[in-house]
Amino acid sequence: MKLGLFTSVFKQLSIEEVIKAVRQWPQITMLEIGTGGWPGGSHLDLTAMLGNAERISAYKRQLTDAGLGISALSCHGNALHPDPVIAERDDRVFRQTVELAEQMEVPVVVTFSGCPGGSPKDQTPNWITAAWPPEYAKALRWQWEERLIPYWADAARHASAHGIKVALEAHPGFAVYNVETLLRLRAEAGPSIGINLDPSHLWWQSMDIPTTIAALGEAIFHVHAKDVALHSANIAKNGVLDTKSFTRMAERSWQFRSVGWGHSELEWKTIVSALRLVGYDYVLSIEHEDALASIHEGLDSAVHLLSRVLLREPPVEAWWA
Repeated sequence: MKLGLFTSVFKQLSIEEVIKAVRQWPQITMLEIGTGGWPGGSHLDLTAMLGNAERISAYKRQLTDAGLGISALSCHGNALHPDPVIAERDDRVFRQTVELAEQMEVPVVVTFSGCPGGSPKDQTPNWITAAWPPEYAKALRWQWEERLIPYWADAARHASAHGIKVALEAHPGFAVYNVETLLRLRAEAGPSIGINLDPSHLWWQSMDIPTTIAALGEAIFHVHAKDVALHSANIAKNGVLDTKSFTRMAERSWQFRSVGWGHSELEWKTIVSALRLVGYDYVLSIEHEDALASIHEGLDSAVHLLSRVLLREPPVEAWWA
């Protein structure tokens, strides 16, 4: 398993500057490159590179010369947005990212499942979290049958035709946010749909990460390394659903943290062990979204903890051999 970095953390830098910054952590050998959408900070020109073999070759060469590869192209958007302008934009970026991934020989595209409105008349996304009152159950059924399944069945065919796996990042606020919703959509749309497993999003919802890994199995296409701190006093009072601004850190029920600042090294070891048990041997892509740590502090902490978890000595010949 390799250690990677989601380059959105350096959104203000050019790709040349990103490469220079990453060199201070030689343990990082893979980059996840954004092409559009959230959280911003694209480190390639999607439209300029698409179909341009010379540009693609030059881009990959500068990474290879620095000892780096690309684990995934990411375009976190909402192609199911009820505003057709937003939906068409994000769908276009997704499909172009799939095509560019094939041309760059990158096997995975990371994105969100998206979230539609609750009816054809809605103008904003509607994330439904309860089956009652009965209007919610009706709206949820409409979302899946009329929007989610038709869209992703077609999008999966597009990805499959280009030899690309789509890793949907399960996240509250979108239609796919846990094991059940991911596996339901995968069953409907096909095996080119899987998950970008981000433990922080699942811990926040009170899930056990090794259990989710065992349930997802071969559907795990890519993994983010990001932690979350759960504030027990605030949870005891208000639960884990929290709409307060991220600036009100002391009042929130949870807060994204750098790896090791929410859960222990032992817990990260159990995650890596669980991933190995289901056959995942690809990349842990560090994502920094920690408002309590600088970029350098957060990345340095994550790199050193995960290096102890991942890096193993070469096997030695057994004494009895």
